[in-house]
Amino acid sequence: MSGAKEGAELRLVTPGEAIGASSGARAGTGTLIMGDNIIATKVGWVKENNGVTSVDPIHSSYMPRSGDLVIGVIESVRNNLWFAEVNGPFNGLLPMSLAPWKVEFGAARLHMDIGDIMLARVQEVDEAHNIVLTMKGVGLRRLKEGIMSEISMNHISRLRGENDSRLRELKEVSDCRIIVAENGRIWIDGDSDGISFMRNIIDLVRNDGHKATFNDSINALINERRNA
Repeated sequence: MSGAKEGAELRLVTPGEAIGASSGARAGTGTLIMGDNIIATKVGWVKENNGVTSVDPIHSSYMPRSGDLVIGVIESVRNNLWFAEVNGPFNGLLPMSLAPWKVEFGAARLHMDIGDIMLARVQEVDEAHNIVLTMKGVGLRRLKEGIMSEISMNHISRLRGENDSRLRELKEVSDCRIIVAENGRIWIDGDSDGISFMRNIIDLVRNDGHKATFNDSINALINERRNA
């Protein structure tokens, strides 16, 4: 996370806890100024960047936006509609008109059924928080092979790296196809050795993604695999 001091572990705080002096600092998200102190308003990791002190929550919910790439799990099927769990506060709706197949009315289950995994984009989010999904687009499809995993929303950037540089490196080293979706889900497809390596990487992101030593740790795993 940007703003962390190199070699220092990020500090976990709870609501009401004093983070530091307010003099010369600005309160960012997850904080407020009370008297001479900056106070945390949520449980999370302290982050300082360009004079702004904020708190990144440990667990933040996925809030869908139009255009987001998401990995969903089908929860229910109707005659002309699929309902997908997208790791957010509401299910996504995929009408058959936005599916990649020509679907006869009442035949939706022949294409995707409960428990199937899909790669889709958010078409729109209306005022009632209905999430309309689409699978019309390059690469959007039912994910039949590989595995799905999840990480905290806060750690997506740790896995991707700047301009997706880390993600490209992991694809090359693992020899796996990897998709990191905006809703904190990851799809990995490759041989068992590559998938096992990526499981270790994801465990590292989950456990150490908040630490300033994270880059050193992930580089060590990558170098170990390259030199094996």
